[in-house]
Amino acid sequence: MSKYPIYSIQRFNCNDVNSDFYINTFKNHLVNHSFVEEPHRHNSYVLVIFTKGSGTHDIDFDSFKILPGSMFFMQPGQMHHWVLSDDIDGFVVFYSQEMYNLYFRQKTIDIFPFYSSLGNSPEMFFGAKELKGIEPYFHNMLEEYQGDKIMKQDKIMNILDSIHIEIARKYQEQHVLETHSYNAKIKDFNVLLEKYFWTEKGPSFYASQLHITLKHLNRICNEILKKTTTQVITDRIILEAKRMLMDKKRTVNEIATDLGFDDYSYFVRLFKKTAGVTPTVFRGGKNI
Repeated sequence: MSKYPIYSIQRFNCNDVNSDFYINTFKNHLVNHSFVEEPHRHNSYVLVIFTKGSGTHDIDFDSFKILPGSMFFMQPGQMHHWVLSDDIDGFVVFYSQEMYNLYFRQKTIDIFPFYSSLGNSPEMFFGAKELKGIEPYFHNMLEEYQGDKIMKQDKIMNILDSIHIEIARKYQEQHVLETHSYNAKIKDFNVLLEKYFWTEKGPSFYASQLHITLKHLNRICNEILKKTTTQVITDRIILEAKRMLMDKKRTVNEIATDLGFDDYSYFVRLFKKTAGVTPTVFRGGKNI
């Protein structure tokens, strides 16, 4: 496989007029979409909970163990793949940001802290009692999706929102830093970084956009993420470089240029300093 494909929701619900939402049991999902066990991306949000089986889930080069009660929430563009046992089951949900934001209007998907990529894990574990409490939401949402009752979309969206609220409550219990006074700035920094990291590499730019001093931004990053602002920016750039290196048709020089580096040798040195190996060695070591 020379390139990670990017799958749209339509790729999974081709028989449904609703192109912004998809839900299925994981077992049935794999029957017609076994290709998802190969490395790939989505252009939508992804929510998965496992109720049976085991395996591993690799997300952007981090590996997570799958157990009954494992939940994963991913943003558009993240690369992932699974290694799954034969008895795997659970639920998988895809939905677009536009659908969610347009429906609720007064709030947007990014109010939920677990969808922030800075300092947050894409994994959460629900114990047996917690799993028993949240699993019915997925059953109800699947029933609505497969049915044809009036106000179908309204019911689906409200169940999805209820799931998000349950996750947010559990997340807040586990992550005290989400209530930290610096969290709003970290969230804003993340939005800016996603938009500008291709062209803006200097920490002063982000401090200026946030209307704070660079010293204060460094203090926030150190307090919340245990990194300097420069390290946070570099980590985001190198993550994208790793993603791009999976496409073997693109040269390292082309990738460096696309990421805004005029000095190819500097890009290679930065990659090696951050990733521990050169881009070429990293690419060669990945079994894709």
